[in-house]
Amino acid sequence: MTTVVTTGTDLWQPYVGEPVLTPAMAEGHRSASAKEFERLRRYLEAVVADRACPVHTAVAFNAAYFGYELGSEGYGNGPFDLDAFPSLTLGDEVPALPVGALVRIESGSDPLYAEIVYKEGCHPGVTEGADVPAWVSGAPAGVRGPQERPDAQRPVRRELLVPDLTAFGPALQLGEAKLRRFRARQKWLNKDGHLVVDARYDSAQQAGLDDSAAFVHHLLTHQREALLSPLVPVSVAHLAGSSAHERLEEALIGLWDTIAHALRTSDSLRSWGHYALTRTRIGAGLCHDGPLGGADVRALAGSLERSAAPVTRRRHGLKGSRTVYTAIGPWLRGVDGAEPLLSGVEYAASVCRANLAVADFVRGDTDNGLRAGTDVRITLDDDFESGGIWRSHHPGSGEAGDSDPLRPAGRGWHDTQHPPAPPRSVAVPPQGVRQEEPEEERYTDAEPADTPLADGEWIGQPNYSRINDSEVCWQLPLRLAHLMEDRLPLNRLVRGGLAYLGMDCLPVRLEISHPGGQLDESEEVQEVVLDLTEETGMLRNVQWPIDFFPGLCLYLQWPRGGTVVRLHTVELEDPVDIDGQLVAHRYDTAVLIREGAPGSGRDGDSSGGLDTRHLVLRAVRRLGRLTPDGHALLDRSALPRGVYDTTPAPHQVTALEQAVDDLLAARNLYPATGSRGTDGEPHHPAREGEPPIALIGYAPNPVVVPRAAVGWGAAAFPQDRGVEHFVHGFLRKLPAGSEPTDAQRAAYREHCRHVGKADGWELPRGYTFVTAHFRRR
Repeated sequence: MTTVVTTGTDLWQPYVGEPVLTPAMAEGHRSASAKEFERLRRYLEAVVADRACPVHTAVAFNAAYFGYELGSEGYGNGPFDLDAFPSLTLGDEVPALPVGALVRIESGSDPLYAEIVYKEGCHPGVTEGADVPAWVSGAPAGVRGPQERPDAQRPVRRELLVPDLTAFGPALQLGEAKLRRFRARQKWLNKDGHLVVDARYDSAQQAGLDDSAAFVHHLLTHQREALLSPLVPVSVAHLAGSSAHERLEEALIGLWDTIAHALRTSDSLRSWGHYALTRTRIGAGLCHDGPLGGADVRALAGSLERSAAPVTRRRHGLKGSRTVYTAIGPWLRGVDGAEPLLSGVEYAASVCRANLAVADFVRGDTDNGLRAGTDVRITLDDDFESGGIWRSHHPGSGEAGDSDPLRPAGRGWHDTQHPPAPPRSVAVPPQGVRQEEPEEERYTDAEPADTPLADGEWIGQPNYSRINDSEVCWQLPLRLAHLMEDRLPLNRLVRGGLAYLGMDCLPVRLEISHPGGQLDESEEVQEVVLDLTEETGMLRNVQWPIDFFPGLCLYLQWPRGGTVVRLHTVELEDPVDIDGQLVAHRYDTAVLIREGAPGSGRDGDSSGGLDTRHLVLRAVRRLGRLTPDGHALLDRSALPRGVYDTTPAPHQVTALEQAVDDLLAARNLYPATGSRGTDGEPHHPAREGEPPIALIGYAPNPVVVPRAAVGWGAAAFPQDRGVEHFVHGFLRKLPAGSEPTDAQRAAYREHCRHVGKADGWELPRGYTFVTAHFRRR
């Protein structure tokens, strides 16, 4: 392990000092103050020096966001549900994961927990030797031969993943002896301690995402729970100023930009692509005389030139053109004695050092990639496959040299295809347009207007729960059926605990707290009927307050062994107006879209009596595909059957189309473009190679209704504090033997509610909570 850099007096320690990420950084590096940015850069420099692996921008984000502790703890105190990590098995086909993913490696007994710190292509077309077939270099994901076309549906690419098994500290670290046995058996890890998997992508578009977009997508989907945990040093919801999907995505992109810029502009670091190493470590590697030292690296640069240079000893004959593609990973494996330097995370470091050395050779000893003496042009052709593939071509002077030789060009695959047009055009657009009408006629996916919703069971946020010896706490959105039928489902553990008391009929008390809402005295404490015949258990005869609505977030608590259930709601910082409905408490967007549609209420759920415009709104909200960012999208051609459950008369179709145009003009709906698959299913975003279709979408448009109350709202954020900056609340470690005050415990519970989490309401042992405050710069 490299010695930790500790220059400066303000080196961040997670859960001790203020968070190193700030709201300004969520807007990109240009928005951060010089002092904030320098503090972040010093911490990242220390992280790069501390870790044995090259530090990818995604890994640096994990460190700054989840609180990587220098030394040996790593993410050991991070807010992770280890069982929720994506599972990997050597040789299996698995959903594709980006660098920075936190994973669980199956090992037959106790799983191994790791952070993926490096990955590269492991194409089956690359066999022994550093020279690779031209078509491999730059080939699209899923292509296994020079004549194949890329799979636009769900391409599969063989990838080599390098896990850091030390990332979670000594408690979850694999012993050296056991690690050697695993490598020797090559059942859970290969002989180098790596994973080779067949990575499955949902689409060619996903396979083509850059590192930033792929990682942000991963955070917002597979790692969303950890991302929004109240146990992180500072939540992205606070940094973004909102928990809306769009704002979270924008904030993550801004944070990525800030972190990448900090790594890229550090005087003590060098980067190959998104991988950063200390200059000291790079220099030490080039100075030693052993395998992969300076002599071997110089030999690598020389071999790229010699591989394409013509043989000059012949006095007669023409010197034909020659192109050679050299893969860095296989070249390194061919160096005598290099095997120990190519196992574990050292492989990633060796690949980055080698590529940097070749890049320095190209920058310093060539004219834009061209070696004048031999007329060989050396350029980077593929920066992902097999550690990187470099192209050597003679005669180099015959090729245009106006492009950056260090920007991957993908000439290998491109030049193999004749004509050299991009090979991704699978469907011809005019044919897709001609097929659109019959495809729409066959589309029968829409549900009848007033039948139960097809997604009725799974919409809404997951039923978060927190369990300890004294209580069970959980969270769920209020559903329309709950309001109409005066009932409340219980957590399965609560049902089991009440059943364990051994009584067929228990008097259960429901206590409701609804701050800032309309709550009658008779509704505060209710005697309700317990029904244990349901799978989860149910409270019946509940008197719901008048302003409770579908989608309202309910937070519930059951003290173990008792017969009391407590329920409370959480006020928004400021009330919002959504389509004329005043919403003052935290809500679930998906449920509000579905079950707050026109014609739906606690007195009934029917389209009867609605005018045409409200019929259209109801159909889009009830039948449209729900997107992760809180929208509903409906195939426009499916609207008539969605409204009427049959093919309506021509004048009704005309009326519907006029209503759609009116709603679009009033911005109650918005237009979008999707595509239709071969199975007739609509897709959004549109998929490459599929015929386009018109969609209409609905998105709640919350309009803030200012509230003058002091709290998390505007009064907590003075506008003119020129010498102060706002610091969000964060966890801080306590000295041994110290305990947080009751006020700090209460402040942390409120912090959790603000983030939107039902779990983690109590402070972790050994920590206190520093409340949000302003600090003078």
